[in-house]
Amino acid sequence: EDQNKKSPKRKIVLLMAYSGKGYHGMQRNLGSSQFKTIEDDLVSALVQSGCIPENHGEDMKKMSFQRCARTDKGVSAAGQIVSLKVRLIDDILEKINNHLPSHIRILGLKRVTGGFNSKNKCDARTYSYMLPTFAFAHKDHDVQEEAYRLNKETLEKVNKLLACYKGTHNFHNFTSQKGPKDPSAKRYIMEMYCGEPFVRENIEFAVIRVKGQSFMMHQIRKMIGLVIAIVKGYAAESVIERSWGEEKVDVPKAPGLGLVLERVHFEKYNRRFGNDGLHEPLEWREEEEKIAVFKEQYIYPTIINTEREEKSMMNWLNTLSIHDFNCSA
Repeated sequence: EDQNKKSPKRKIVLLMAYSGKGYHGMQRNLGSSQFKTIEDDLVSALVQSGCIPENHGEDMKKMSFQRCARTDKGVSAAGQIVSLKVRLIDDILEKINNHLPSHIRILGLKRVTGGFNSKNKCDARTYSYMLPTFAFAHKDHDVQEEAYRLNKETLEKVNKLLACYKGTHNFHNFTSQKGPKDPSAKRYIMEMYCGEPFVRENIEFAVIRVKGQSFMMHQIRKMIGLVIAIVKGYAAESVIERSWGEEKVDVPKAPGLGLVLERVHFEKYNRRFGNDGLHEPLEWREEEEKIAVFKEQYIYPTIINTEREEKSMMNWLNTLSIHDFNCSA
């Protein structure tokens, strides 16, 4: 305890991985304890390990806490970053992890500049979305079940549609709470593609990756939901173009289950401070192995088993016929 009090407080970033199932997202909601978030467990572990005084747990501003991305309910992360001021106690990572459940891990720590804010300094975020490929089975001429296997032509079509999102567009139809005139609805997407399919537990899956400057609530799930609706034959390809316009378009939102925050990018910060002799660049090459192991142990099995037991994608696909893609919503 005394040693803790003497330890100087320093600004650091923590590299976090977690399986989001059963949580109401990343961000703490003080005052609503029935909705458990990842940050509730993190703050509790920081206090118990002696990195932060107890009163900082109640008022997170006291430790200058900032998360890089607010992941939604049920969403997982393999490379979330939080910045905060802590006492640099001995064996700090081990002590924090000892107070965390096994499906939340701190995989790395780096010192950063005093004014560092993980949200403002982040210049891009990469997400992945793992889904069973029967999501792309055409409603009229393919089997709509786990026996489905994705062919080359369909994968090419998926990738042609995902590529339409690249560049800067007005994504007001891909979130709630934003109108077409809101300048913050314009977002810049650097890349988006679907990789080769693979089979796990007799179900074929594929992973879509998307890198963008920043994303609004539900934006990625709606981007994927619309592509699925087009590939399945519920909506015309022209709906994507139409959704950038001012009229309200009914865009379906794919389930949250398969979404994973893969990594966050600090390219500008790294150029400026990464080699100044005092700070390290915010890259995590040494932690890549740990990240991969965590995904295999906690994230992928959760997605696969939940999909098998709760059939979240299958149930959601059955709602697509209710959407009207022709008129404005």
